[in-house]
Amino acid sequence: MPTALRTARPRRYLMCRPAYFDVTYAINPWMNPDKPVDTGLAVAQWQQLHDALVEAGHTVDLIDPVPGLPDMVYAANGATVVDGKVLGARFRNAERAAEGAAYLDWFRDHGFTDTREPSHLNEGEGDILTTRSYLLAGHGFRSSTAGHREAQEYFGRQVISLELTDPRFYHLDTALAVLDGDEIMYNPSAFSADSRATLRRLFPDAILATPDDAAAFGLNALSDGRNVFLSETAQPLAGRLREHGYTPHLINLSELFKGGGSVKCCTLELRPAA
Repeated sequence: MPTALRTARPRRYLMCRPAYFDVTYAINPWMNPDKPVDTGLAVAQWQQLHDALVEAGHTVDLIDPVPGLPDMVYAANGATVVDGKVLGARFRNAERAAEGAAYLDWFRDHGFTDTREPSHLNEGEGDILTTRSYLLAGHGFRSSTAGHREAQEYFGRQVISLELTDPRFYHLDTALAVLDGDEIMYNPSAFSADSRATLRRLFPDAILATPDDAAAFGLNALSDGRNVFLSETAQPLAGRLREHGYTPHLINLSELFKGGGSVKCCTLELRPAA
């Protein structure tokens, strides 16, 4: 029986069609340049996610893909937007470095007047997730704790730094998802002992996912407070979401798994000024 009556809130997202998606290098354990990529299938699967979000009542803006930036489809990494303020991304890997400028240019061209080019490593919403009370920020593989401090100073919100320890879950959004307010779900085994203790203290009622849930990209999910969009390979986790009153929507993004991402990776939330 559902534990609460859930309410969906319309959101605004930025997405990038995977017109140039390919795996030509390996910067995470999921990427294998020797494994063929079907770009047409990636576009079709991405379109299903796009259409599902629109059908659910959300607004989706599009940024034009740039030739030579095959990972640009993972829009979540392009920036962090909180209270209408935009903190750009600074990527660790040279292969993705140009994405930061491309995304920041889009924001500046589309009416976002409060933007900041970062001085320290942060990979956008890949490693900075927003709850009602905190910014949860991952480090250990991509983003830096200096980037966390920069985000805290810029947004004026408390940042909780969390150390990731499993290279399969190299971004926070592969190990943890924000569901509504201060409700989250996460895979404890992806974090250091100290970070697990922090999560237990701050989120005692969180939904705990298994390593298998995370490996199925179940935590790379998107929630509007009621509807949770997640990989169709995460059926057991979808069942637990139903038990907690959420409505899961299973999306097939198997081709985009080859780059190490799923639903959340493909969507960047544009949070308006309070």
